[in-house]
Amino acid sequence: MTEIYFLIVAFLLLLAVFDLFVGVSNDAVNFLNSAIGAKVAKYRTVLIVASVGVLIGAVMSAGMMDVARHGIMRPENYTFQEVMTIFLAVMVTDVIILDVFNTLGMPTSTTVSLVFELLGGTFILAMLKMHADPSLTIYDLLNSDKALSVIIAIFVSVAIAFFFGIIVQWISRLIFTFNYKKHLRYTIAIFGGIAFTTLTYFILIKGIGKSPYIAETARTWIEENTSMLMIITLIASTILMEIIHLLRINVFKLIVLLGTFALAMAFAGNDLVNFIGVPLAGLDSLNDFLANGHGNYDSFMMDSLMTSAKSPLLYLLIAGIIMIIAMATSKKAQNVVKTSVDLSRQDEGDEMFGSSRVARSMVRATQDIGETVSKIIPAKAIKWIDSRFNKEEVILAQGAAFDEVRAAVNLVLAALLIVVGTNYKLPLSTTYVTFMVAMGSSLADRAWSRESAVFRVTGVISVIGGWFVTAGVAFAVCAIVCVLMHFGGFIVMIAFMCLDIYLLWRSNRNYAKKVKEEKKDDVFQLMMRTKDKEIVWDLLSKHVARTQSFVTRFALEQYNRIVEGISNESLRELRHCGSALKEEQSQLKKFRRKELLAMRRIPGDIAIERNTWFHLGANSNQQFIYCLKRMLDPIKEHVDNNFNPLPKVYLNELESVRRKISELMNHTEQMISTNRYDLYQETLAIAEELKEELSAMRKNVIDHMYQDNSTNLKVSLLYLNILQESQEFVSIMRHQLRAARKFLEERQ
Repeated sequence: MTEIYFLIVAFLLLLAVFDLFVGVSNDAVNFLNSAIGAKVAKYRTVLIVASVGVLIGAVMSAGMMDVARHGIMRPENYTFQEVMTIFLAVMVTDVIILDVFNTLGMPTSTTVSLVFELLGGTFILAMLKMHADPSLTIYDLLNSDKALSVIIAIFVSVAIAFFFGIIVQWISRLIFTFNYKKHLRYTIAIFGGIAFTTLTYFILIKGIGKSPYIAETARTWIEENTSMLMIITLIASTILMEIIHLLRINVFKLIVLLGTFALAMAFAGNDLVNFIGVPLAGLDSLNDFLANGHGNYDSFMMDSLMTSAKSPLLYLLIAGIIMIIAMATSKKAQNVVKTSVDLSRQDEGDEMFGSSRVARSMVRATQDIGETVSKIIPAKAIKWIDSRFNKEEVILAQGAAFDEVRAAVNLVLAALLIVVGTNYKLPLSTTYVTFMVAMGSSLADRAWSRESAVFRVTGVISVIGGWFVTAGVAFAVCAIVCVLMHFGGFIVMIAFMCLDIYLLWRSNRNYAKKVKEEKKDDVFQLMMRTKDKEIVWDLLSKHVARTQSFVTRFALEQYNRIVEGISNESLRELRHCGSALKEEQSQLKKFRRKELLAMRRIPGDIAIERNTWFHLGANSNQQFIYCLKRMLDPIKEHVDNNFNPLPKVYLNELESVRRKISELMNHTEQMISTNRYDLYQETLAIAEELKEELSAMRKNVIDHMYQDNSTNLKVSLLYLNILQESQEFVSIMRHQLRAARKFLEERQ
C-alpha cells in the first residue's frame, strides 16, 4: 500500500516540474513586459537581470509554502489518506484546467487555480467528514478566516493595482510630460530616489530581511533600524541618481532594470508556491507518515502540516534554476508579453480583442462623465494638463510600445504590491497585478484613444472574466475529482494520473502544431513602426496583394470543396468547409483593420486616390465568404436530410462550370500576386461570357420545371441556388480583379 503513495508523491513532483515550465512560459514572465515594451535593453540583458531576481526570490520563498500546508485546510483533522487525496486532486485538476483553458484560448491564473482548487477539494471532503461525524464543524476542517483573506486579497489586488496604476502614472506624466528628457534636471533625482528607496525597502528589508537564511541578529538589527535605513537610502539614492544623470546615464533604464529584478524576485517568492507548494507538502506528509504512521494511512492525522514549511534550500534552488531555463528556452515565454504590451502600447496597432456591448457602454459612460467634469474644471487648467499630455512629443525607442517613464511606473508599482502580499503571506495573482497596473498606467497615459478604447476595455474584461471563470471552474472540478478519488480509491487515482499524462502529451503536441502553422504578420508590424510614409505604402501594397491573392485561392478551394461535397454527398466535407469559412471570415476582419491602420500612415494624396479601391477590394474579400456561405447552407441541409441527390445531367453541367471558374480564378490570383495585368481585359470578357452562360442555364432549369410536373422541386431549387451563387461568385471575382488593379497599379 505504501508503494502507491510513493508513486503519488513521485507523480506530484513530476507535475511540479511541468508546472514550473508552464507557469513561467504562460504568465509568470509578464515581469519582462515593461523592460521589453520600452526597449530599455537587449532581450538577453533583461533576461539575465530577471533570472538573478528569480533565483533570489525562489530561495527566499519558504514562508509562502504554508499556504499549501495549512493556509486553506486544518490538517490536524485530516488523515494522511485524505490529505494525499486533496493534494493529488489539486495537481490533477491544475493540469485539466490548464489544458481546457489553453484549448479554448481563455486566460487563466496559476495563483487563482491553486487557491480555489485547494478550497474546492478541502470543502467537499469537509462536507463528507461532517456528514460522517456531526461533532465536527466547518471551522474544524476549513481555515475559513485565512481562506477568506486570501480570496479577498486576490480580488482586491486587481482593483488596487488598476487604481494606483492610473494615479501614479497620471502624476508622473504631469511631472515629466511625454518629452520627459526636457524635465529631468531635478525631478529625475527625486523620482529615482523614491523608486530606489521603495524597491530597497520591500526587497531587502521586507523580503530578504525576513528570510530564514538571514542570521537572527542581522534580522533584529534591520527591524529596529528600518526608519534610519530608509532615510539614509532615500538621501543617498537621490544624490546618486542626480550624479548618474549628470554623467548622462539614463536613470530610467536603471530604474526599469532594477524594477525588473524586483518584480522577478517578487514573482518567484509569491508564485513558487503555486508550482511546488502542494508537491512539497505531499512529500513532507509522506515522510511524516513513514516515520510515525505505522501503516495506518486512514487514521494517522496530519498534525505535522500545522508547522511552517522548512523547504530544503536545494529544492528551492532547483526550482529557481528550472524557472530560469524555462524563461531562456521557451518560445511561449518569448511571446507571452504580447497581450499586455499590445493592450498598453502608446500607438495604434492590431487589436487582439474585438468589441463587446459592455465595453461600448463603459466607454460611452466614461466619455459622458469626462465631458461633465471638463465643464467644472477651469479651461486654463485643462489647457495646461493637455499640454503636459501632448503625445506628439512622445519619445519612443525604435520598436518600443511605450516610453521609459511608464515602464518604470509599471515595474515599481507591481513589485511593491506583490511583495506586500508576499510579506503578509497572501498569494496575489502576479499575472493580473502586473496586467492591471499596465492597464491603469496606459489609461492614464491616454493610450486608449476613441479608436481603440472599446477594444482594449473588451480585452481587460476578457482577462478579468477569465480569472473569475478560473476560480469557479477550479473549485468545482477539484471538488468533483476529489470525491471520485475519495470513493474510487487507488484505481480512480491512477486513472486520473493516466488522464493527466495524456493531456500533457496532447497539449504539447497541439502547441507544437500551432507554432508550426502560426505565421507572424511581420509586414504589418513593420508598417506600424516605420516613420517613412513611402515605405509604409510599399509595404501596404504587398500586404494587400498578399491578402487578396490568398483570398482568391481560398475562395476557389472552398468552391471546389462545395461542388465535390454535393456531388459525392459528403456531409463531412461540407462541414469542414463551413468551419473554414467561419475562421476565414474572422481573419479577414483582422486583416481589414490592420490595413486600415496602415492606410492612415501612407502619403495623403495616395490615401485619397486609392481609398475607394481599397474598400472595394476588402468588400470583395468578404463577399466571397458570404456568397460561399449562401451556397453551402442549403446544400449542407439537403445532404444532411438525405434528400435525393442531383441528377447526373446537373452534375455534369456543374462540373463544366467548376472547371471554367477554376481557370478564371487561377488567372485572377496570378495577376494579383505578380501585379501584372496582361490578361486583364481577356479575363473580364471570359467572366462576362460565363455569367451569360450561367444565366442561360438557370433559364433552362426554370423552363424545365414549368414543362415537367414530375421534376423534384427540392432538387431543382437547390440547383438553381448553386447556379445563382456561382454567377454571383464570378461577379465578385470581376470586382476584386478591378479593385486590385486600380489599388496596386504603379503611380504615374
